[in-house]
Amino acid sequence: MGCMKPTKTLRGQLFRLTGPIFVETLLIMLLGAMDTFMLSHYSDDTVAAVGVVNQLLSLVFLVFGVSTVGTSVLCSQYLGASQQANVRQVIGVSLFFNTLIGVTTSAFLYFRAEALLKIMDLAPELINEGLAYMQIVGGFAFLQAIALTMSAVLRSHNKAYYPMRVTLLMNVLNIIGNYALIFGKFGLPQMGVVGAAISTSSCRAVALALLLYITFGKVVPRFSFSCLRPFPWDKLKNLLHIGLPAAGEQVSYSLSQVVITYFTVMLGTAALTARTYAMNIILFSYVFSVALGQGAAILIGHLVGGERTDAAFILQKYCLRLSIVVSLCVAVVTAVCSKFIFGMLTSNPEIVYMGVMILCIDILLEVGRAVNILSVNVLNAVGDVTYPFITGLIVMWGVATALSYVFGISFGWGLAGMWVAFTLDENIRAIIFVRRWNSRKWVGKSFTRVEKLLKQTSSHSA
Repeated sequence: MGCMKPTKTLRGQLFRLTGPIFVETLLIMLLGAMDTFMLSHYSDDTVAAVGVVNQLLSLVFLVFGVSTVGTSVLCSQYLGASQQANVRQVIGVSLFFNTLIGVTTSAFLYFRAEALLKIMDLAPELINEGLAYMQIVGGFAFLQAIALTMSAVLRSHNKAYYPMRVTLLMNVLNIIGNYALIFGKFGLPQMGVVGAAISTSSCRAVALALLLYITFGKVVPRFSFSCLRPFPWDKLKNLLHIGLPAAGEQVSYSLSQVVITYFTVMLGTAALTARTYAMNIILFSYVFSVALGQGAAILIGHLVGGERTDAAFILQKYCLRLSIVVSLCVAVVTAVCSKFIFGMLTSNPEIVYMGVMILCIDILLEVGRAVNILSVNVLNAVGDVTYPFITGLIVMWGVATALSYVFGISFGWGLAGMWVAFTLDENIRAIIFVRRWNSRKWVGKSFTRVEKLLKQTSSHSA
């Protein structure tokens, strides 16, 4: 069965869903990369400071995934089972939860920004640069929280092209805003890192307004908050049951990356800058895997909601092969062009040397990462949410974090040693996740099936 292909209809649905998600994900990554690229023409030190801030913000933003991952999975399964009333309740609960979490998080990031940067042991000359960016972008984090919910709802309804179009507009506006505010064009003052932060936050506000209009004006027009009376605690419980382990896996990864960033600070500003540049370049090696994983998760969610587990099994195998091939090809091209790419970003030969070495090691890493991104998405989609979390927690910290210190600091291998540790981590987890999917232990864990069994049990008892 592993060599079988999904039907043409399923493949068509997959690519109609994955295509817009790919473009949207690419544009979101470009948004962060554009800040880094434009600031590289302003100051290498500013890039280093913003790199540390973005690592912290990425970790905090994953808290919003507690709700959005659950929203995507539950909406997909309920839509597959044609349960529209449950879909509207999930949307209401998710919107309420993420707005509350988003506002709380924004306040924390604004008022505790300096303390967070000091915990990272950032050089004193970099703290002022990082502080301004953290307070502005972090202070408006609630915009991202609500926008992520809206994107999850639209994708689960097979309307992924709407978030894609919004993100495209957001990128265009951000490029113009960055150019004007970082360098002081069109009669505006030269604001450097503050300008980049204002541009990014303003674009997120525009994007959120558009997503709210599209979701409630076109896709879910009959939505009303009356669906929350009485409050559907069972939906919140299910959202958290999916979301906490799913987001926990991502939080664990990002938290381990924050610790590794702290180790990188020990290697000096040049290493920190090289890592920031490399992380932005490497994003493009796995952007397809991210999009394919999200698209496959939604479609597999529909399939298991309709109790078509064999089709879900075959679709995952097909997606896995595709994900590995594309990621590997992009990683090889990136490594071949690495000296040219880094040469465009900086004139510091030490940064260029470290960057080229990292991108060469990264070729093998991307094979494992392609498997992991897809596997975690589809295991969450079928309701097998605890397994990826526990596996990630043990292997990420036991291999990636611990060995990055041993190889990078203790053995003196620097950034290259850290990347060897990351490569081991990704490939060990990949082997574990492939074995899990092939075992089919995830069959029967979907929420629609569990609810159906509970109803049958209660009716027999009555």
